[in-house]
Amino acid sequence: MPSSAAWQRTLIPGIILALLLLVGLPMLHSYGILSDYYLNLFGKYLALAILALGMDLIWGYTGILSLGQAIFFGFGGYAMGMYLMLASSGQGVYGERIPDFMVWNRVTSLPIFWQPFQSFPLAVLLALLLPALAASVFGLLTFRRRVSGTYFAILTQAMAFATWLMCNRNEMNLGGTNGLTDFKSLFGFALSDPSTQWVLYMITAVFLVGSFVLCKWLVSSKMGLVMTAMRDQEQRLRFLGYPIAQYKIFIFALAAALAGLSGALYAPQVGIITPSQIGVLPSLEVVVWVATGGRGTLIGAMLGAVGINAARSYLTAHYPEWWPIILGGLFVGVVVLFPNGLVGIPGQLRQAVRRARRRGAAAL
Repeated sequence: MPSSAAWQRTLIPGIILALLLLVGLPMLHSYGILSDYYLNLFGKYLALAILALGMDLIWGYTGILSLGQAIFFGFGGYAMGMYLMLASSGQGVYGERIPDFMVWNRVTSLPIFWQPFQSFPLAVLLALLLPALAASVFGLLTFRRRVSGTYFAILTQAMAFATWLMCNRNEMNLGGTNGLTDFKSLFGFALSDPSTQWVLYMITAVFLVGSFVLCKWLVSSKMGLVMTAMRDQEQRLRFLGYPIAQYKIFIFALAAALAGLSGALYAPQVGIITPSQIGVLPSLEVVVWVATGGRGTLIGAMLGAVGINAARSYLTAHYPEWWPIILGGLFVGVVVLFPNGLVGIPGQLRQAVRRARRRGAAAL
């Protein structure tokens, strides 16, 4: 268990984050400084920050580079999207609620794998369990065989590409290339209504704060020491008798569950979930968020996710052709100039000042 000092390091940042997201931004919104549109945008960014937290756990702290985290995000998004589609659909031939795209494809009854998503609690549960289960199975097949480093990254990238291809097929009854769209309501409340969007923002903010506190507690515990040891000295840890594969499977499954939660919160706020959001490119973008913000810090991962997606919203609206170049240049620049990310810039500057002082003292 973490010590009292570790608890302080966990709770104090969590309280500050809660005050900022649950009090500060809603207050700005209530006074009209922050519009409904921008509050909804922040809700989307905060959902993606949960995805970045999971990525930082496995990459920043454990040293496992996964290029397929968007798959688990897609599982959560599709799970929630399937519930929302069924809640907004009309009656089919046999009295069941059938999504419109199935009617157009002459599907007369709801597929078996859609049945559980008629229940909201079950849809939420599956949004968390399906990614965690898929990650556990994949981890069992790879970590027990000591697949790591570049080989693991390539395997996860191949898995992301295969999942993207599969979801694009109309035969999967997941909407094909168009995905799941036109979500209208949740519990009878219109998703386009500003009050509904405010509630979704608050729910997302609560889950982000909870996810951050959970991750902060984890990395401050003995488990966190094992994670960083796996990142820095895996062979020595294995020599000491630690079950490395079991630890990696657990962290990978936890990160996948966080990605599923992120997708489940993101889908109703955006109103769509498509295969383009679960392929190789979105998975690479998650890596860019964490690297830019500062991996191994949690705060940096969240700042990277929010900051880059905010920049993306602005630049794609004004300079759409420049966005890919800017994103690539930002990633290269941060890696070359600021290897600890934007969060690490103050520490890097302090070190530079100390080195300059030492050189000056030596010259005297």
